[in-house]
Amino acid sequence: MRGLAILCLLAAVGCAGGDDDGGGGGGGGDDGGDGDSATDGAPPIACDDEPEHAGEGTYYDADGTGNCSFDASPDDLMVAAMNQVDYDDSAACGACAAVDGPAGSVTVRIVDRCPECPQGDLDLSPQAFEQIAELSAGRVPIAWRYVACEVDGPVSFHFKDGTNPFWTAIQVRDHRFAVASLEARLVGGDWTPIARENYNYFVQADGLGEGPFDLRVTDVHGEAIENIDIVPDENVTVAGDGQFPACE
Repeated sequence: MRGLAILCLLAAVGCAGGDDDGGGGGGGGDDGGDGDSATDGAPPIACDDEPEHAGEGTYYDADGTGNCSFDASPDDLMVAAMNQVDYDDSAACGACAAVDGPAGSVTVRIVDRCPECPQGDLDLSPQAFEQIAELSAGRVPIAWRYVACEVDGPVSFHFKDGTNPFWTAIQVRDHRFAVASLEARLVGGDWTPIARENYNYFVQADGLGEGPFDLRVTDVHGEAIENIDIVPDENVTVAGDGQFPACE
């Protein structure tokens, strides 16, 4: 069985708030020690309130794909493209944001980048935009903040097409909070950080071998999950060993 260890990398945990394979928006590694197991039933971690961002909301023809390199999600179109600054070299990918507009609120998952959008702006899918304003408005003032994504089950790791023992590209999926870092450990080795690309894959340019190897993923709150004996393959998704604990 795979093992799981979760660790807190910060002495005082606090809430915060990396060339392209995907398109832009249309409209408009830290070490730590072993800790307790992380599961969906773990008690919420204490953290400060997320800061609120202000800007403008627009919409574009979103389908769940984009600069974050996620698959299309026709059954979940509550998605958005993040402005260039807050996209932060793909650090925002997969995070969820609660958005308040003139006529309501909606929670969206970040799947794309809007290069022309000023800091604070979000480019929403039409389905999400119409939860906060009439589509005819086109552009409206918004306020938003990062929140936990509603996820079931563990985090997962998608290995990009072309992955092989000599070039390894890994995308973290199904995470409750934004991912801060990914590290790998070969048999008998130490944890080594993997660089994150703008298109939301962590890429080891000289590969990680045939595996198995361990992966340690850390979220923006400093919570980490060690995933043991991961076996890579081209264009496959592998379930991890746990989920980030909730934040209250």
